[in-house]
Amino acid sequence: MPDSSDITSAADAPVTAETIAAAEKRVVFDDPHAGTGGLQEAEVTRVRALRGGWRWALVVATAATILLCINQQFTLRFFVDYTQLNTEYFYLLIALMLPFTFLIFPGSERAPLDRIPWYDLVLFVATFASAIWLMMNIRQAAALGWEYSGAPMPVIIGGLVMWAMLMEALRRTGGWSLLLCVFPFTVYPLFAEWSWLGPFRGSQSTLDQATAYHVLSGESLLGIPIQAFADTVIGFLVFGTALMMTGAGKFFINIAFALCGTFRGGAAKVCIFASGLLGMMSGSIISNVLTAGTMTIPVMKKSGFRASYAAAIEACASTGAVLAPPVMGATAFVIAQFLNVSYADVALAAVIPAALYYLGLFMQVDSYAARHGLAGIPRSELPRVWDTIKDGWYYIFVIALLIVMLLYFKRESHAPFFATALLLVLNQLFSKDTRWTFATVGKFLEVNGRTFVELIGILAGCGLLIGAFSMTGVISSLANDLLTLAGDNALLLLTMCAFTSLILGLGLTTTACYIFLAILVAPALEKVGLNRMAVHMFIFYWGMLSSITPPVAIASFAAAGIAGSPAMKTGWESMWVGSIIYFIPFFFVLNPALVLQGDAPYLAALGLMTMAGIGTLFICGGIQGYQAFVGDLRRAGSLEWPLRVLLVIGGFVIATPGGGIMPISQLQIMMLGLAILIPTILIAMFLVRRNPIVPAEPVGS
Repeated sequence: MPDSSDITSAADAPVTAETIAAAEKRVVFDDPHAGTGGLQEAEVTRVRALRGGWRWALVVATAATILLCINQQFTLRFFVDYTQLNTEYFYLLIALMLPFTFLIFPGSERAPLDRIPWYDLVLFVATFASAIWLMMNIRQAAALGWEYSGAPMPVIIGGLVMWAMLMEALRRTGGWSLLLCVFPFTVYPLFAEWSWLGPFRGSQSTLDQATAYHVLSGESLLGIPIQAFADTVIGFLVFGTALMMTGAGKFFINIAFALCGTFRGGAAKVCIFASGLLGMMSGSIISNVLTAGTMTIPVMKKSGFRASYAAAIEACASTGAVLAPPVMGATAFVIAQFLNVSYADVALAAVIPAALYYLGLFMQVDSYAARHGLAGIPRSELPRVWDTIKDGWYYIFVIALLIVMLLYFKRESHAPFFATALLLVLNQLFSKDTRWTFATVGKFLEVNGRTFVELIGILAGCGLLIGAFSMTGVISSLANDLLTLAGDNALLLLTMCAFTSLILGLGLTTTACYIFLAILVAPALEKVGLNRMAVHMFIFYWGMLSSITPPVAIASFAAAGIAGSPAMKTGWESMWVGSIIYFIPFFFVLNPALVLQGDAPYLAALGLMTMAGIGTLFICGGIQGYQAFVGDLRRAGSLEWPLRVLLVIGGFVIATPGGGIMPISQLQIMMLGLAILIPTILIAMFLVRRNPIVPAEPVGS
């Protein structure tokens, strides 16, 4: 992460291609976690850099992981006509990647970073040995049904070792909060018949039965999260890393500066646009912050944004990376597995929610800049659009290939590998500055390896959570209990889900939070007639907010490190900047046309998106205190805050889709929203024009 001297020099320098390239190179090549999307604050700075033989072991294991994925997805059969079972493939990936968790992530704050302690080596060997042992037995287990009964004791012992290693890996990668949320549920089948569990009472298992089910069935460790990782996540992570290491960050950030830099509050709008473009390709929150943030945050500070607010804007803009297609975060692939649909269907469903997300941020920033009188960046300091396109035109072809393969050919498992191959060929032919060498290949594999290690630690551990509920069979009864509690009221259920998600998000990463709610709450929401895709996108959207919500707030803390602002202050500021985000999920779950579901969704989605955009305009005006086409609401004097509250309420009403589970129609909702907004706007316009101009508030650092 850049130090204070980097920040100072960046703030004082003009925005040129050279400074952007230098910032990008510093992030991608000097920070091995540039591609990581789930690190918490302490873990961003406290990881062990592998050296010597261990570094090369990680590089080789990563290369083997990628080749295994290619072999499995393209059915190469190792070129010797040997077909590997999917479960054998999953365990081989676990054996290659999971043991490195104990080498890269220290066990405590007192653990050394310059060497690997003996106990971490013991955990490394134990994890590798148990994974290989289980892989060797998984074919026979599938044939004889060992996941239900009859598993021999040596397999049970190997499973117990794996169970313990998974929990420790989960603690090291996701923190104590994630472990404390997941571990009680993994052992819950051992006590499922206890009466005090209430609605969670289910079928009880012995330790042997629970162990066998966790490590041998396709519903737990080898379930949805690991399947998503093995089938699609690996390819997209490889593509995202290759894109960043061939200079795409420079290209996208230059495009953003050239197009948006001169606008009011231009530096912040550049931040939103650049982070959106980068996020579409990387799907990584931390990568977005560290790549775009090293350039946009110092320029925002120079333009007049206070440090914490600049960091908050970058955090919110980067968080959209996991929502913006075509390359979304790992959670999107888990959604596809849960719904048993193609990844392309999930990516299409995310188009309008992602557009509303960035539209809301853009309007927030515009209102803030207008209220505080923040100008854009002089054109002389900005790169030119044509020069930028000439330097990086081939990225457009790569992205086009990826989108065509995803949406037209529906080959999501193949698309990232073809796109990566084309990218590397074009980069070697047409780029002198980012042409790869053998050293670059080694760094590329190391960066991917660290990302694989962290993700597999979290996803494999969370898989046991799914297995526990599958084993006890309580999901159906729990859904019925939730429906009874809510009185079959869908709006109340959605509110309960949003509140639960926010609470879980305070201690969990996006993927873990989504898995919890997809198991516990989604079945109840589906039973009241809500669209499945809309329900899972709703849960995903709310879980995503953990990235800007303290105490996790990984995006906020990373951005605060660049801005030099207090971490927790930046987290709370991010919640305020991103407050519009908390409204948007309700829009598309109330009418699934906004996630392109239902009859004639495209036509309906266009009208609903227009109404949501208009409503968002008024919500942002109320939140920031400056309403477009009206002016600075401080001129309204004592009526400022009542007017702002009415703008937020009116905007939310007019953006809310009618019909469906809503008791009133779309026309009635629109009339109600206009009844609130029209008098509010007229009064605001009268007061703003009558009163003298209020000086801009001080917004310096």
